[in-house]
Amino acid sequence: MERARITLRPKEDLRLRAGHPWVYDNEIARVEGQPAPGDEVEIRDARGLPVGVAFFNPSSKIRARIYSREPREADKAFFVEAITRALDYRKRWFDPARQSLRAIYGEADGLPGLIVDSFVGVPDSSPPRETAAATGVAPARAVTPPDIADAGRWLSVQLLSLGMARRKDLIVSALEEVLPAAGIAERSDAPVRGLEGLEPETGVLAGKVPRRILIAENSLSFGVDLLGGQKTGWFLDQRSNRAAAARYAEGRRVLDAFCNAGGFGLACAAAGAESVLAVDSSQEAVAEVSANAARNGLGDCVKAVAANAFDYIRGLERTKERFGLVVLDPPAFAKNRASIEGAHRGYKDLNLRALKLLEKGGILVTCSCSHWFDRERFSSMLEEAAADSGRRLRILEERSQDLDHPIVSGYGESRYLKCVIAEAF
Repeated sequence: MERARITLRPKEDLRLRAGHPWVYDNEIARVEGQPAPGDEVEIRDARGLPVGVAFFNPSSKIRARIYSREPREADKAFFVEAITRALDYRKRWFDPARQSLRAIYGEADGLPGLIVDSFVGVPDSSPPRETAAATGVAPARAVTPPDIADAGRWLSVQLLSLGMARRKDLIVSALEEVLPAAGIAERSDAPVRGLEGLEPETGVLAGKVPRRILIAENSLSFGVDLLGGQKTGWFLDQRSNRAAAARYAEGRRVLDAFCNAGGFGLACAAAGAESVLAVDSSQEAVAEVSANAARNGLGDCVKAVAANAFDYIRGLERTKERFGLVVLDPPAFAKNRASIEGAHRGYKDLNLRALKLLEKGGILVTCSCSHWFDRERFSSMLEEAAADSGRRLRILEERSQDLDHPIVSGYGESRYLKCVIAEAF
């Protein structure tokens, strides 16, 4: 197959040979041929030696995304092999037939710009969220998670690069072969698509997709909105961190700030927390928390409040409220390199105020989901927040995203989630 060729400037191949998959516009010496947007192109170093093959996008600062280090076509066979390889890795840690997981994690799985979450569960036949939250209809204690014997699989797909968007049909066909599902939803509505010159797209790509399903996580049942929830419908990356936080919750008053649908707070409630106060700015998220609490028989333990978490925490500080465990899981404050310093100030202020809410010996569970705000910066911020609060921290656990979001060498962007569990004294 004849492809156009991109030749790099001297030494610009070093980062790529170490494993990074992106070729930036200012790293290119010349383009030979006339590749159309989304076409496959060869990448060569300044000496003319091959580096890999990539998807070309003349409208993006990331001018090419490498999908293979060997010369091969991105046809259905390629996608079948790549998806199979990604699934085989996950089978070492998870059971894809019984567990919801991230099946494809973009560049970390050699599929740049492709995200696929696999949800195992049952259609949600419960009352609407508002009804469940208002009535508190629930069993006496936690319910049994969805019966796996009756469970189905639904896929939620994000096509975040032009190369993947151009090959949507091939990808769907390969997914149907490797990871059969009752339906495939597209959630290509992330803002990053705009940088690729792509419009948002959502809908059903194959089969039938119920508006809501119930999935099991950490022995609890959660509702997932496949077509309208945040990102792909549920944040699977925090699965193990929620379970870890819950191990410290027994007998404690818990504050779950930026709670989304309540994954952290409900895990703590089920583990024996005295009470859980869950706070999120989204009314829809708060309704989701209440419904999930009722669904799991935890409605008497969990209170959900719609409020700006920063302002609400300041209010709790003024009234001298105290908690035994505080969870901070905010959205990414650092969206790019230029925003790192501002993010540092924001994270520090948030963690400082959380530490002031903790009783002596209380537990802080604090997270950042921005790869720009790296582990060293996060640790430095925590040190500063602790010093300014007059407290010291005993670091109990330093954690990252779960294993279905693999971290790979040479691609620093694959390591994005930081989660520190610390005791304040």
